[in-house]
Amino acid sequence: MASLDDQELGRAIQNADSPAWSVRAAAGRQLAGSDRIDEATDVIHRLLLDVQDTGVTHETAVALLEREDTLGLRCVLLARSYASETWTAEEIQAALDCDPDWMTTEGADRLIKQYRELSTDQDEGVRYEAQRLLARLRPREEWARDSETDA
Repeated sequence: MASLDDQELGRAIQNADSPAWSVRAAAGRQLAGSDRIDEATDVIHRLLLDVQDTGVTHETAVALLEREDTLGLRCVLLARSYASETWTAEEIQAALDCDPDWMTTEGADRLIKQYRELSTDQDEGVRYEAQRLLARLRPREEWARDSETDA
């Protein structure tokens, strides 16, 4: 993760409002990969749902997933739950489905663990998206049975 000082953070937040999609996408990548993500959550959410260009959505979602942490994944799932435009929802889903971590056992195990954790998140949208993705991985009955065993 990149460490941003106050000036860099402020500049990235300002760039999130740029009329140029490439500047907004770069801001999304910078904020998503920052160790100060908690200070820019609202801006990141807005970039994930960018109504002008799905390139901004894609770049921000991929950068969040590259963090390989639950916080980044949660941001993507939250945005997926809010996406009202078909192309935005599809772009976010594509980032989730094409995450290269699915290619390794360790990465897939980590993602499944994170999805399971987020399937009990306090936000209904995050919970729904995590449960929906888990259900796509294996039959719901099997997943539900495992969840009861973990409790």
